[in-house]
Amino acid sequence: MSTVPTLEDLGERLGGYAGRRVLLRADFNVPLSGGEISDDLRIRAALPTIKYLQNQGAHVTACSHLGRPKGAPDPRYSMDPVRRRLAELAPGVELLENLRFDPGETANDPAFVAHLIDGQDAYVNDAFGASHRAHASIVGPPRFLPSAAGRLLAREVEVLGGLRDNPRRPFVAVLGGSKVSDKLGVIDALLGVVDDLIIGGGMCFTFLKSQGHHIGASLLEEDQLDHCRRLLDGGARIHLPHDITALGPGGKIGDPSAGGEVRQMGVDLPDGWMGLDIGPGTAAAFGDLVLDARTVLWNGPMGVFEDPRFAAGTRHLAQCMADNKPGFTVVGGGDSAAAVKQFGLDSEMDHVSTGGGASLELIEKGDLPGLQALRGAFDG
Repeated sequence: MSTVPTLEDLGERLGGYAGRRVLLRADFNVPLSGGEISDDLRIRAALPTIKYLQNQGAHVTACSHLGRPKGAPDPRYSMDPVRRRLAELAPGVELLENLRFDPGETANDPAFVAHLIDGQDAYVNDAFGASHRAHASIVGPPRFLPSAAGRLLAREVEVLGGLRDNPRRPFVAVLGGSKVSDKLGVIDALLGVVDDLIIGGGMCFTFLKSQGHHIGASLLEEDQLDHCRRLLDGGARIHLPHDITALGPGGKIGDPSAGGEVRQMGVDLPDGWMGLDIGPGTAAAFGDLVLDARTVLWNGPMGVFEDPRFAAGTRHLAQCMADNKPGFTVVGGGDSAAAVKQFGLDSEMDHVSTGGGASLELIEKGDLPGLQALRGAFDG
C-alpha cells in the first residue's frame, strides 16, 4: 500500500508553515445531546495535527461535516457546539459551518471546492472516517493546493496498510455485524491474507443456513446463500458459531420487560426463535483463537451488545483482545469501537480506527479516494 505525504513533507514543500493559511479537513462528526456534545473524542483526536500546524506558525481553518443535513442549513446540525469546544481545546482555529449544508459537498461541485480553498495556501486531510467518500472537501483541494495527511490519517494508513502487507502471524480477523452483503468484499480480501477468519453476529446465520441449518427467525440474506457456500467450500479456515444465544417468540430486542425466553441453543433454532449472540462455547473457542494470534482485526459485534442479555459474546471477544498483550490488536471502527468503549476496554487495544466504512474499504481495496487525492496533489 502506498504511503501518503506527511505534515513534514508539506512543510518542506511550502518552505515552512510560518504565516501560511492551512485548510484542515477534520472529522468533527461528534454525537450531540440536547444541542451539546456528549463525546468530544473526535475533536481531541485532531489536536496533534492542529497543535503541530499552530506551533509551526500556520493559521488553521478547519472544516467538517456533522450529521446528515439534506444539503441545506439545519440548526440541529450547526457547528456551534463544536466551535465552542474547539475554542477551548485549540484557541485560534477558525471553523467553517457544516460542509453538508451545501449540496456541493456531496456532489463534489468545483464551485464549492473553489469556495473552500479561497485564500488558503495548503490543505491537510485528517478525516480518515470520510476519506472513502469522493466529496468536495476530500478530493477537491488537493487538485489545487499542496497537500498532506494529518497525524490521525497517516496513522490509520500505517496500521491498516500493515495488516494487508505485513501482518505478524498468526493473523486472525473477526467479522460480525448484521449483513453478509456489507462485507463480501472485505471477506474476499481477508481470505487471501488471514490465517483464520471468525464470523459471528447476524451475518453468521446466512452462512449457517447455507450449510443446511435451521435458523428460525434469525437474520437471513437469501440472495447471499450461494456466495456463502462458495466461501465455505473454498478451503479457507472460516470459523462459524456452534452454539447460539437466542430469544424466543414474543420477546423484544432491547426490552427485557417485554418477555420472551432467552436460551442457549445449538445452531439449529426452532421456528420463531431469533439468534442474537454467539453462545458461551463459541465465545470460548473464538476467544482462544484471538488469544493465540499475533495480529487481530475486529470489525462487527458478535451479537446485539446494546442489550445486556446478548452482550456476553462481544464482551468476551473484546476482553480476549485486551488480554492478548503479545499481539497487535486493531478494532475497525463503527459498532466495534462503540462496543470496546462500552466495556471500558478501548484503551487496551493497540489501535481503534476512527472510520468503520473507511477502514473496511481500505482493507478491501488497498486505497481510498481521499488517499489517492493526496498522493496526486498539486505541487505548487
